[in-house]
Amino acid sequence: MQIPIRCMSCGRPLSSMWEKYQERVERGGNPTKVLDDLGVKSYCCRTTFLTHKDMLKKVAQFRV
Repeated sequence: MQIPIRCMSCGRPLSSMWEKYQERVERGGNPTKVLDDLGVKSYCCRTTFLTHKDMLKKVAQFRV
């Protein structure tokens, strides 16, 4: 699915940084360095970025 709008633990907005993060990692950037550059310091927010798997295209194939 899509990245949560806010961190579920601390409430920090995350969705505005997702595209920048994803773009830089796809270009070969180190995820740790990218998160540092974006200012994501807390463990809960970093975990959300590092463990998120975008499944929207697979889920969108099925209709309810």
